[in-house]
Amino acid sequence: MTSSDPQETLPNNVPADGAQASTPNDANMNTALEAAKKEAAANYDRYVRTVADLDNYRRRAQREKDETRQYAVSSALEDLIPVIDNLGLSLSAARQQTDPKVLLDGVAMIAEQLKNALAKHGLKEINPAGQKFDPNFHESIAHQPSGTVPEGHVVQVVRAGYSLNNRLLRPASVIVSSGAAKEEAKT
Repeated sequence: MTSSDPQETLPNNVPADGAQASTPNDANMNTALEAAKKEAAANYDRYVRTVADLDNYRRRAQREKDETRQYAVSSALEDLIPVIDNLGLSLSAARQQTDPKVLLDGVAMIAEQLKNALAKHGLKEINPAGQKFDPNFHESIAHQPSGTVPEGHVVQVVRAGYSLNNRLLRPASVIVSSGAAKEEAKT
């Protein structure tokens, strides 16, 4: 079959040069394809921005966490600076003072100032003299007979314990009563 028409067609209406014939259905598909490509590009753009926002959030959160850790103790340290100042004054006075009672009173005041500054930030001293032994807060280093302190109670505090906001930092080292001294039977 010869034809003088330059657009010779093959079966199923496919042009001989391989180009697709435009139909109304093809136009709808091209429009839908273009819309899908635009939507995919917009979704990808949102994805890239969201990943960048998340990465920025992580960096900002880490920076804030580091700053919080770095400056968390600043308030406590500001309260300890006067204690350091008073210790310096105490040392200067010790070099000039000959009365030990005056020095002892000064050091006692500084110790109280230090305890108050630390208590202000949640540090609590555990001094269980006379209390029932509690292994959660006390560390028994010895047992000792006592006629005045009931068995299982603290006779003496060797080293005070400390807790910070109800969390044990160091248990109190104590000597626990083993009750009244038992007399050995004489034979």
